[in-house]
Amino acid sequence: MGSLAGRRALITGGASGIGRATALLFASEGAAVAVADLDEASGETVTQTIQDAGGQAIFVLCNVTQAADCQRAVRLTVDELGGLDILFNNAGIIRRATVIETTEEEWDRVMAVNVKSIFLMSKYAIPIMEKAGGGVIINTGSGWGLVGGANAVSYCASKGAVVNMTRAMAIDHGWQHIRVNCICPGDTDTGMLHDEARQLGVSDRKFLAEAADRPLGRIGTPDDIAQAALYLASDAASFVTGTVLVVDGGGLAG
Repeated sequence: MGSLAGRRALITGGASGIGRATALLFASEGAAVAVADLDEASGETVTQTIQDAGGQAIFVLCNVTQAADCQRAVRLTVDELGGLDILFNNAGIIRRATVIETTEEEWDRVMAVNVKSIFLMSKYAIPIMEKAGGGVIINTGSGWGLVGGANAVSYCASKGAVVNMTRAMAIDHGWQHIRVNCICPGDTDTGMLHDEARQLGVSDRKFLAEAADRPLGRIGTPDDIAQAALYLASDAASFVTGTVLVVDGGGLAG
């Protein structure tokens, strides 16, 4: 029996990177998993991998910036998996630019994917969790939600919002036995990190070498972050809510 046996989890951005690693880990710990993403091919691959290993998983095609899609994702999770105990709001994008360089459309897109999606998914998930007697919500923030960073103003603004949304939600919904926490990863080896290098016009090798300049001397892996999500989702964190868990190899330590 895994630490999440009998739980039902919905993971946004579950087709790749941190979301994929978390879906696979949660499933290995006994959870039934709904993988929500716009990348249908990759999402179906993740669910098939879980099913092939004997687990239960579904793929939900979902634009997390649209209320109807978020409501549908929650409904399908409940209908197909039998309930919803864990919501991992993990979908996210980045635009590396200053205020001057960022277009209004880019600003709106970053805020919609990184912030509005958490509002929408949680809006529809919380009543389900309350009715069931409780649940867990995990939001993906960033180290740049706690400190500023260069050439990433929309991303920093969005992740700062995620951090404080997490605290506010923990206060609002603790009485419903819903724990709400935030993971703030450091640079992690995902497609988004490589996309940052492209946006900045820097070679992957140079960008990743600079990103590894932290006390542990390396960038994170999706599995590093998935393990943190597993802790927060499990009963091991039963008295943990409203917290911001930094998982960054010491990058913010000094």
